Amino acid sequence: MNRSRPLLRWLLFSLPLVFLVLFYFYPLAKIGLLSFFPDGTWNPERLSRLVSSPVYGRILWFTIWQAALSTVLTLLLALPGAYVFARFRFFGKNLFQALMTVPFVLPTVVTAAAFRSLLGPNGLLNTWLMAGFDLDSPPIMIDQTVAFFLLAHIFYNYSLVLRIVGSYWAGLDVRLGAAARMLGASPWQTFRRITLPLLMPAIGSAALLVFIFCFTSFGVVLILGGPGYATLEVEIYRQSVQLFNLPMAAALSLIQIAVNFLLMWLHARLGRKARIGFYTDSTTGVAAIAESLGKKAFITANILFMVVLLVTPLLALLLRSITADTGLTLDYYRALFTTDNRSVFFVEPIAAVANSVGFAVAAMVLAVVLGLAAATFLASDRTKKTSFWDAIIMLPLATSAVTLGFGYIVTLNRPPLNLRDSLALVPIAHTLVAFPFVVRCILPSLRQIPQSLREAATLLGASPFEVWRRIDLPIVSRAVLVGAVFAFSISMGEFGASSFVTRPHTPTMPVAIFRFLGQPGDMNYGQAMAMSSILMLVTCSGFWLVGRMDGWAKLPDVRNKEKKV
Repeated sequence: MNRSRPLLRWLLFSLPLVFLVLFYFYPLAKIGLLSFFPDGTWNPERLSRLVSSPVYGRILWFTIWQAALSTVLTLLLALPGAYVFARFRFFGKNLFQALMTVPFVLPTVVTAAAFRSLLGPNGLLNTWLMAGFDLDSPPIMIDQTVAFFLLAHIFYNYSLVLRIVGSYWAGLDVRLGAAARMLGASPWQTFRRITLPLLMPAIGSAALLVFIFCFTSFGVVLILGGPGYATLEVEIYRQSVQLFNLPMAAALSLIQIAVNFLLMWLHARLGRKARIGFYTDSTTGVAAIAESLGKKAFITANILFMVVLLVTPLLALLLRSITADTGLTLDYYRALFTTDNRSVFFVEPIAAVANSVGFAVAAMVLAVVLGLAAATFLASDRTKKTSFWDAIIMLPLATSAVTLGFGYIVTLNRPPLNLRDSLALVPIAHTLVAFPFVVRCILPSLRQIPQSLREAATLLGASPFEVWRRIDLPIVSRAVLVGAVFAFSISMGEFGASSFVTRPHTPTMPVAIFRFLGQPGDMNYGQAMAMSSILMLVTCSGFWLVGRMDGWAKLPDVRNKEKKV
């Protein structure tokens, strides 16, 4: 029985591994061949141009420093919020947790649209200020500046830090801080010498993920930064789509993948040692109601900041979807059900909603199956090779969707994988982006299951499958549900790969939004806001329902039961 377990683990792991080989490593290998052998023979000319040209050096440097600055700013602003959600209970906490997660899973085109609807030259804030103070020009002019997309990066990644650090902070033993205060330590000394060192693995993990997401930033920089700014991701898109310089795009993709693999390997090591969760319930027994005036003021200030940063752009998006020059209207929503000869769609725009839901359901099922198999393998492997396999599984998370879409275009166009014109390619591409999130949701819960429970079941005659079905699966059910919601939401909002692999008659919602934003006219802009609002509300509803779930098994209860036994 024991000898068969390694074989069973590897058979289980073969499912995600084969999927990655076919739909990730194979396209990347073809990209590599295209870089080094663009004409079938070794041609170092373009690669030497990449090394010698100062243009690409400046793009790489800009990509690094904007990602680093975005990471630092996000950590500084999100850590106080993580403390509030980890240590306090307050009215509307569950709703706020759902709202805080929405920005992270929104497509970048929606994020850019939300900020432009609020802070753009024709945004709500500038419109109100011009009307209130009788101004001739917009007083807030940050469009196509670094500050604009840095603000969007903070908006995009705030909830990531809030979830990772907040859930880890909630799990720390409060008795350590209490003991330090009994020995005469001030609150600041307790935080600096006790709490902060314990939080460093979670802070480091969150910082790595934020840096990776900002390093591969595409839509936010492309739309809000304008033509004067380009990250590696934007330059890959420009070289492949606009200039059709596929070898140069492939070379830039390889640089991006190499950097991100190193960062993902570091993140995997932190996650294995500290058991850091990506999305776990931060509501634990240590959360208390604030009693002092100072704590109430601190909580209120953080909630107000979250509302201004995260909720205000979303509300501006909703308002712009129901506001026209004549006042409140639902014309933009009605227009989604019609089409004409001048439309940029071959079908009614509302069909994009049905397409997105269908693709998202398929991607969710695939992602949960593959993610559960991969997480089970990683949780049962306690060797040093775990970090390597973890980084391999997480690599699609750190690879740009533009690179993946580009890889599918140049590879999946001939038998036996002639899928370029197939509808199946869309959920496959979405699954590749989504299933690493499922792994990150399930893996920490599996790793925290006491091994003694499995050993006791084995001694009682349970097979490895029965142990997994009767012990592991019930305990991680809530994590699986959260992973499924993440996979569904990410598929609904995926834009980079979808822009390459969707067909004109089967657009997804993000692709439809991008098409609307690319066309002049108030009606097109209003329909983009209407569809963005629908996508935002669907995403928020999923995470709100997850937060409302009661009665699911929680790991602290499992550990306490083991102690009692």
